[in-house]
Amino acid sequence: MTPKAKRNKTLILSPEERDLLSKEISQADVPLQIPDLENRVFQGDLLSVISNFPESFADLLILDPPYNLDKSFHGFSFSQKRDEEYLLYLMEWFPGVLKTLKPQGSLYFCGDWRSSGAIYTLLKEQGLTVQNRITWQREKGRGAKRNWKNCSEDIWFATLGEEYFFNVEAVKMKRRVLAPYTACGKPKDWEETENGRFRVTYPSNFWDDITVPYWSMPENTSHPTQKPEKLMAKLILASCPEKGLVFDPFLGSGTTAVTAKKLDRRFCGVEVNPEYCLWSLKRLKEAEGVKRIQGYWEGFFWERNTALLRNSLGKK
Repeated sequence: MTPKAKRNKTLILSPEERDLLSKEISQADVPLQIPDLENRVFQGDLLSVISNFPESFADLLILDPPYNLDKSFHGFSFSQKRDEEYLLYLMEWFPGVLKTLKPQGSLYFCGDWRSSGAIYTLLKEQGLTVQNRITWQREKGRGAKRNWKNCSEDIWFATLGEEYFFNVEAVKMKRRVLAPYTACGKPKDWEETENGRFRVTYPSNFWDDITVPYWSMPENTSHPTQKPEKLMAKLILASCPEKGLVFDPFLGSGTTAVTAKKLDRRFCGVEVNPEYCLWSLKRLKEAEGVKRIQGYWEGFFWERNTALLRNSLGKK
């Protein structure tokens, strides 16, 4: 194995770690009770195992299935389908997953422009109340000579009804002040700090402060569609009460579980790829006693690349 560059923090597993962590992967081949699934990573095909999960146990569902693209996931692949076929694919597993949500729970469903229409149709057909659509700037994206560069994704926010948990105070942002207005000589809705002028704002449904994991970030893995911890932190803090349980049936490299752990929530995840299960378990080990989430501290989410963000790296 070629040694990594000194600043490359991308996760790797030693043979010894593989042996130890493989023993911690859980199986859902028998009916489970809530104590059986708390803070566990299950390996298996979702369609085969979802019937073994109890109903109404999750405070929050975070769904990040394969988008409607040709994509390889380290030995597993997904093929792009016609729109109506992709909707049928979602219908295969979504009703079973939805049964795991508490009556006053919430769900967030990730997609891109190609799959977003099918997701909205699915949510409405299944009787959910669609509360909003979040669009987040992915910051990266390939250029195109005959089209617009694709550098955003959607997250649909839905609930089973109009009664649901939502803590807006936990997801406020601090933004740099570009026009420092004053009233009677004092700052108006902003504060002066040693790192600059900042204003606390309510979150909108457009997020331009997200950094996609890359090689020098401790949370980075080789997963082709890894979500950032900061992204998941917003969803969890807003829609899962403290000590509540977050269920991610497409766990991938474990970002949802790791972020939930850092934020004192319980978690449960299902992932078909055993390699990704190992990555998740190693990340969970590394998160023990670690609370830092890049771009979130002191109870606020901060803009990407602020001076305060740069100064705080490595702290907490």
